[in-house]
Amino acid sequence: MKKGSTPTSAVAPLLSKIEELTKPQRIGIFVAVLVLIFGLSIYFLFWPKHEQISGLKTQLASVQKELETAKKNAAQLNDWRNKRSQKEAEYKQVSRALPEKEEIPSLLAGISQAGKEAGLEFLLFQPKPEVPKDFYAEIPVDINVSGSYHQVAIFFDKVANLPRIVNIRDVKMAPQSQKENNALTTSCQAVTYKFMESAPKPKTGQPQQAPK
Repeated sequence: MKKGSTPTSAVAPLLSKIEELTKPQRIGIFVAVLVLIFGLSIYFLFWPKHEQISGLKTQLASVQKELETAKKNAAQLNDWRNKRSQKEAEYKQVSRALPEKEEIPSLLAGISQAGKEAGLEFLLFQPKPEVPKDFYAEIPVDINVSGSYHQVAIFFDKVANLPRIVNIRDVKMAPQSQKENNALTTSCQAVTYKFMESAPKPKTGQPQQAPK
């Protein structure tokens, strides 16, 4: 019965051959073994980490790009919000200049008060029926006053400074020979405006009035 060979007896021939080699050859074999061990260590230990780090770098670059895009979108969104706020403020300013229906009586009273403050004598103050336009309606008022040219100019200036839009048109002046202080009879039409909820519909059989 043969005895099993031991690890030492199996390696002994290899060691004997290495001992027969010259010193540089043995050093070369030793260096080669170290390089092999180092290469295997890098391949099995460090290379998977390197691939993982490369993947994370790629993912980081993608996230940074998405972040930059999000920042640009946020900046554009803020710009649009600012523009919308500006337009809303402009709309409110315009809407304040065009009164609603319930504010018309107080506006007409303001026009009348402006004439009295200018020292004019009202001979006629007659609101006319409103004239529908596109999204608004004109409300004309026929006015006939007595007073000097300076008083009429003050009246027109006060009307122009009212918080609502009021236009003066069809101005006609005539001297009053029977009165002193160069009194004039001035006729004109004051026109104010109001918002309409919807454009007026033409009556059956009648064409819609075109905007002037």
